Amino acid sequence: MTTLAVLLAALGAVGYAVGARTQHGAVHDTIGDSGLGLRSQLRLLKNIRWLLGLLALGAGAVLHACALGLAPLTVVQPIGVIALPITVLLNVRERGIRVRDLKPAMVFAVVASTVGVGAFVVLAAGSATPTPVAPDDQVLATQLVGGGVLALGVFAMMSRSKLRCVLFAAGCAVAYGYVSLLTRAVVQQLGTTDLLSLNLWPLFGIGIAMIVGAWLLQHGYASGPPDLIVACLTVIDPIVAVGLGIGLLGEADRVDTWTAVGEGVCAAVACAGVFALARFHPENRERRVPTPVTGSSDLAGPSSTDRPDGSTP
Repeated sequence: MTTLAVLLAALGAVGYAVGARTQHGAVHDTIGDSGLGLRSQLRLLKNIRWLLGLLALGAGAVLHACALGLAPLTVVQPIGVIALPITVLLNVRERGIRVRDLKPAMVFAVVASTVGVGAFVVLAAGSATPTPVAPDDQVLATQLVGGGVLALGVFAMMSRSKLRCVLFAAGCAVAYGYVSLLTRAVVQQLGTTDLLSLNLWPLFGIGIAMIVGAWLLQHGYASGPPDLIVACLTVIDPIVAVGLGIGLLGEADRVDTWTAVGEGVCAAVACAGVFALARFHPENRERRVPTPVTGSSDLAGPSSTDRPDGSTP
């Protein structure tokens, strides 16, 4: 079952990558620099490209949900990192950049994120044990995730730097990590409980988290490149989900010390890759605008005595 779960999660990651690249392009083509207000978001609902991206994301989510029903959360969730290199390849192709022309720092960032989470999967697959998601665990997870998403959303709205995109994507990733926990709770009920006796609160929580996450995700698309957003999602999302699986569900109770240390190192490497990608991504560097110095003559614009080449007589 674990092998099938890994395959389904990998196919789901492909859906995430295609959906992210497609929706990112639709957001920029439809909205541009007009801001992501309510009217702008409603215009996205009429954009065929954005809707196709939504369909790809939905297909990926369904495959991921099926995988969560077949294997522990700590095994399935990190596999989504496969979406990162796929998104990078799609993005560089869209911009007409050859892969061999990518800067070493960006290549290192992608490799660090992918290998870090991939190694984490290998360690988790041999030690994690499936556990039930109790109602008390769902309540505590809701409180922790709600506070985290709110804080990240507020900081993102206040930020005007390149971290704005990272903060929006991180808030979405935290919400989606919570969705994975609740999805596993629903799938577990389907195998042991009659339909009329199902606890519907996890479904309500999934709906709210998906709406909030999607809202944050669109703001992330409007604030930065798609591969940086996918990097945040594919690294922070599994870290949150695994943290919930370990801290609340006890999926790592049988993990020995050295395995736990290895998993921690892998998570740190993956996070370092995300921060490196945020710093060295060419689209982020293009967005940097020098801050004008108060009193500088540049603030007044070109002088009437300036020549076309910028020199003065």
